[in-house]
Amino acid sequence: MSDGKWFKAQKEGLPVITSAALVGIILLLLGGIITLMLFKGAQHFWPPSLYKVTYIEEDASDQPVKTIYATLLADDFVTTGSETRWLFNEARLDQFTDQQYLIPKGQLIELSTPESLIDIRLTSGNRLFASLQSVVFDQHAIAADEIEARWREVTEHQERILDLTVNELAAVHSELAELDRRQVEADAPARVKLLQRYQEINQQISVLQKDIDRYRVRVRLADGSARSLALADIEEYRLLNQLSGPQKAGAALEAIWRFVSEKPKRANNVGGVFPALFGTVVMVLMMTVIVTPLGVLAAIYLNEYAPANMLTSLIRIGVNNLAGVPSIVYGVFGLGFFVYQVGGNIDKLFFSEQLPAPTFGAPGIFWAALTMAMLTLPVVIVATEEGLRRVPNTLRQASFALGATKFETIWRTVIPMASPGIMTGVILAIARGAGEVAPLLLVGAVKFAPSLPVDGEFPYLHLERQFMHLGVLIYDGAFHSNNIGHGSSMMFASCLLLLLVVLSLNTIAVMVRARLRRQYLAMSR
Repeated sequence: MSDGKWFKAQKEGLPVITSAALVGIILLLLGGIITLMLFKGAQHFWPPSLYKVTYIEEDASDQPVKTIYATLLADDFVTTGSETRWLFNEARLDQFTDQQYLIPKGQLIELSTPESLIDIRLTSGNRLFASLQSVVFDQHAIAADEIEARWREVTEHQERILDLTVNELAAVHSELAELDRRQVEADAPARVKLLQRYQEINQQISVLQKDIDRYRVRVRLADGSARSLALADIEEYRLLNQLSGPQKAGAALEAIWRFVSEKPKRANNVGGVFPALFGTVVMVLMMTVIVTPLGVLAAIYLNEYAPANMLTSLIRIGVNNLAGVPSIVYGVFGLGFFVYQVGGNIDKLFFSEQLPAPTFGAPGIFWAALTMAMLTLPVVIVATEEGLRRVPNTLRQASFALGATKFETIWRTVIPMASPGIMTGVILAIARGAGEVAPLLLVGAVKFAPSLPVDGEFPYLHLERQFMHLGVLIYDGAFHSNNIGHGSSMMFASCLLLLLVVLSLNTIAVMVRARLRRQYLAMSR
């Protein structure tokens, strides 16, 4: 091979090598991110070992020897010269967040894992590491190994109280309210019967509650002090050092289920993320329903109907430039136009009796979906136009030759053939819409929303309600987390869940696109 041909071959292969190298770097970065999310997120679910740590506290003027009950976060967290510091995490009821200790290895006196250490999580979201002493029933101590049976008994009583309150007591209240509406006399047999039933249910609840209050748990803290906790206030407890490998795996699966099915607690540092997960999926689906027809119609007009002139070129340039506008600008636009202008006018027309308290004139999930639809609209338009351009003109001409109108040609021939391109735009819109946070902070997403945007009350989909979003939950956790313990592991678990949500939605869209592409190939043969 001559030198000229060799240099030419190298020149032609350079772009291929560069592209392959860049793709490899991107895949490595993506794999690193996913690995980090998996590793850090798994720490939130996997039960750790509980340690009794006795060490020498350098700065203490009295009692330099201190004992704590804690989990080990890292045994080589900081290494300075020959000194290694161990990082421990202690959960205590009297603190809002866990306490962390950075202890030099040389100051450790004892590091053991007693089987009596217990991890207690209360219904309030607080957490406690302690040594289990006994279960108390009417001031009489019961053996510590009886806690499982007693806790199940208390849980059954609580479920029975909830059933009586939600089902039976609520029904009696509803019937009494109906009698009040009909102005039925106080001594009417129907009212007397309902009042008797009301008293009977309250009596049952009172008896069950008294039985629950008779059980308490005695624990001893690391400093030697004793504490008594109501067994009814304990949501979960684990004798972590007594768990085998399969038991830890089962506890991790239970923790994952609670994580995706419960509400967050204690400033979103513990508990689950169900409202945020639900709000994210509902908002993305609403955004997709709004942006898909708008983007497809705009692309059809630009590609099939708009004349090839300067105005059409300017519109295309504007659409392409809109794709690069910072997302926070869309948030400001949504707040000013959708919320204050459109929503304010809706309130004046239909909810004037509720003013000045806004209904639609305040941030809500509908305005958030509209704002995200505007943000992803250029992506759908561009992808749909590319799909429309790939449809051969011969198919259009054949349709015209058979007597079809332009609308019939577009509806029955062009759109089905371009559907893979349309789905590509939808996939890109879902990927971007699910991960954006900045606009949502202005138009409806909040740190905590007590009511879901979808429930069993008419009209079932409440467009005016604020909602929780996984991205906002992650942002709030990263912004306010001041340690690398339990709170930060929940943030990483939320990140992993958001990635899974985006992946799941994209997978469904890709499967639909693949099916449409097979139909396209069948039509083109």
